[in-house]
Amino acid sequence: MRIISAVLAPPQRLARRVVAVWRRSLQVRVVTGTLVLSAVVTAFAGWILLRQVTEGLLDAKIAASLAEASAGFRTAQAAIDAAEPTGDPSELTTQLAEDIASRGASGGLYDVVLDVIPTEGGFRTVARSSRRTVLSSSVPDGLRQRVREDEIAYQYTLIHRGGGETSPGLAVGSRLREPRSGAALDLYYLFDLQQQQQVLTLLTRSLVAVGALIVALLGGVAWFVTRQVVTPVRQARQVAERLAAGLLDQRMQVRGEDDLARLATSFNQMAASLQRQIRQLEELSRVQRRFVSDVSHELRTPLTTVRMAADVLHESRSEFPPATARAAELLQTELDRFEALLSDLLEISRFDAHAASLELEDVDLRDVARRVVEAARPLAARKGSEIDLRLPAEPSVAQVDYRRIERVLRNLVVNAIEYGEGRDIIVRVAADESAAAVSVRDFGIGLKPGEAAMVFERFWRADPARARTTGGTGLGLAIAMEDVLLHGGWLQAWGEPQRGAHFRMTLPRKAKAPLDHSPIPLVPDESGTVDADHAGVQPHESAALPGSGQP
Repeated sequence: MRIISAVLAPPQRLARRVVAVWRRSLQVRVVTGTLVLSAVVTAFAGWILLRQVTEGLLDAKIAASLAEASAGFRTAQAAIDAAEPTGDPSELTTQLAEDIASRGASGGLYDVVLDVIPTEGGFRTVARSSRRTVLSSSVPDGLRQRVREDEIAYQYTLIHRGGGETSPGLAVGSRLREPRSGAALDLYYLFDLQQQQQVLTLLTRSLVAVGALIVALLGGVAWFVTRQVVTPVRQARQVAERLAAGLLDQRMQVRGEDDLARLATSFNQMAASLQRQIRQLEELSRVQRRFVSDVSHELRTPLTTVRMAADVLHESRSEFPPATARAAELLQTELDRFEALLSDLLEISRFDAHAASLELEDVDLRDVARRVVEAARPLAARKGSEIDLRLPAEPSVAQVDYRRIERVLRNLVVNAIEYGEGRDIIVRVAADESAAAVSVRDFGIGLKPGEAAMVFERFWRADPARARTTGGTGLGLAIAMEDVLLHGGWLQAWGEPQRGAHFRMTLPRKAKAPLDHSPIPLVPDESGTVDADHAGVQPHESAALPGSGQP
């Protein structure tokens, strides 16, 4: 098998390269198609022409040969009729053959074969040639049979000569009779067709050469014409690829005033418009990020002052009237929320400025899940939910930033408690050789079609009229997404109305290693557990990270 594989490997590689070139190059397909069609048309036209010329040459040769042979048959029959009755029949036939052959010697037109058939049966062949010795086997048996039926007949044949020489020819035969003895004489004219064959051979070679030249010229014309069209298209593709890579100043060369030139001009105008809009959006985004960052930092100082005053009021609330005490408590709660919002805004600003960094360490995700679940149990109890923690027996160690992964999982669990409507919540940890995953499953209101793709957007809410009861800021899942992306992982969501939602975080066990799968399927089964047989994802029910390619 190894020998066969080694022998077949080079042709297979060559075939793959040819297929790749064929699929990727429009010019190759057009030129190849032109060559093939041109070759077929040229071959068909050449075949028609060669057939017409061949039929014309042979028809003319047959007509001339039949005329020559008919005249010879009449002359030979007249000579037999005028012969002396006392002459020797043997000498008569020999002399007759020599006379006929000598008449063809002047132009080398034909050879003759004479079969003498006495009345007693059998026959004797007398062969005479005007140039070289001709063999009686040059006359086909089929022609002899037709001549014996008293008719003039002809047939193509091979003329055999002494020394093994052969040439194509035409045999024409007729039966003559000696009137006194009743003996039959079968006379055959053998006309050489070698000259016609040489003409046809020369014509065939000329047609092949001219046809090959025409096909080559048509291929060159097709290559030149397609190059004029394909080159601007290739240039447009290259410029588009560079634009997609962020080189917004790339433009196509404009030559002439034809359709392709107008296409290049329109393409450049489109690229310039996109560049202006992208630059405007980038500038607007930069201003927005700067504004958020500056506002967040500037609010830190007054917030600290307000926090100190609120703490004093909160500690002394027992000395205030009930209404004032309640106001102090509300102020403390809202300040906590405002402080959390500022912290989240500052974190988002660091992500936008690409200033976020990881402090990697080997972390067992089971420990992270235990800590987050234990911290969330009081909140879940207040909402009427139970958290079911499902951990593997083996450690699920991955190289991660503990603080960020704990924050991601805490956001997912709190989000499940918020929208779980008091039903149970399942937190699951799983790992294999290359990836580790943590999933959070709730059975609450779920997600409508299309919402799974928006759930990680900043400040997005499924129901804007629904009040937050867990103190969220609206940035938790957006920050969680950025944290997971920073690890080179996936954060994905699935959901259906009234079936709940399922969030899955997948991380490489080695930092920044590529991911191609997750130990936990994204789509759960009807019982709420995650079923490996239901790993397929409906497009409207889940959201994957851009470029992940993972359902």
